[in-house]
Amino acid sequence: MEKIRAGIIGAAGYTGGELIRILVNHPLVDISFARSASQAGSPVYESHQDLFGETELLFSDSFHFDIDVLFICAGHGEAVKFLQNNHIPKGVRIIDLSQDFRLGEKVNGRTFHYGLPELQREEIRLADNIANPGCFATAIQLGILPLASKGLLGAEIHTTGITGSTGAGVSPSPTSHFSWRANNLSVYKAFQHQHLKEINRTLKQVNEQTDSQILFVPYRGPFTRGIWITSYISTNLSQEEGQGIFEDFYAEHPFTHVTKGDLDLKQVVNTNKCIIKLEKQGDKLLIYSIIDNLIKGASGQAVQNMNLMFGLDETAGLKLKSTSF
Repeated sequence: MEKIRAGIIGAAGYTGGELIRILVNHPLVDISFARSASQAGSPVYESHQDLFGETELLFSDSFHFDIDVLFICAGHGEAVKFLQNNHIPKGVRIIDLSQDFRLGEKVNGRTFHYGLPELQREEIRLADNIANPGCFATAIQLGILPLASKGLLGAEIHTTGITGSTGAGVSPSPTSHFSWRANNLSVYKAFQHQHLKEINRTLKQVNEQTDSQILFVPYRGPFTRGIWITSYISTNLSQEEGQGIFEDFYAEHPFTHVTKGDLDLKQVVNTNKCIIKLEKQGDKLLIYSIIDNLIKGASGQAVQNMNLMFGLDETAGLKLKSTSF
């Protein structure tokens, strides 16, 4: 099989760097270009130092469409501008990692399909354009979709989530600065986080009768990467019944696992995994779901979607080891 030719727009950021790291080790992909106007001409490993010795690829200021797939890692609002300003041949598939197309938006005749493989695997296989889910949205949805599919969520879903500083992007800001972030914790966008829109849209697609309210409180954590979500609902389900529902739902999905053992964030850091654990306390079912925000929450899921779109093994290039010690 000929290798897939991939281009990357916005290659100097965190998600761009993670994407390069995955694709240079993917057995069936060649990177045609990694565009970054600010870093053009310099080696990729100067910005992404973990790639020193892995690739001699240079950042490019230019781009072309003699490729099979285009990954867009630009900031929110920039992806739609890029696609409006450039005519991309129909044969080039697009995977966008911003939030520009997650609610079904179209541009230049292209329709984007929401790319959550654990829910829309078959649709992704047939899609030409994918809107990659948000990191918080991925972790929250994977924690509640098995219950949503059976209409068991109830009126309210209480959710808290804590994310690492890389979730804020590579550009420095007061809340991503080490001196502020270290040994610190803060809430932001309580009940108003932008990822709630895509979650609510997905829940309606899973079950039109769903009218659950998601009460989500996100936290900035004093670490670099990873997301820990804790959700709980009121339910008569026993823990054993809940465990069975989750295990059945994810039985055929290689990256989402339901555990009965202890859970800690390092189990998923540097991997494309989501690990879920259930706990019953009184009439409340607690659901813990953890991911790496840069991989399963962004670049790894994008490659998982690419694998599906091109008929590859879903796990190709994504058998990554966690940094659990």
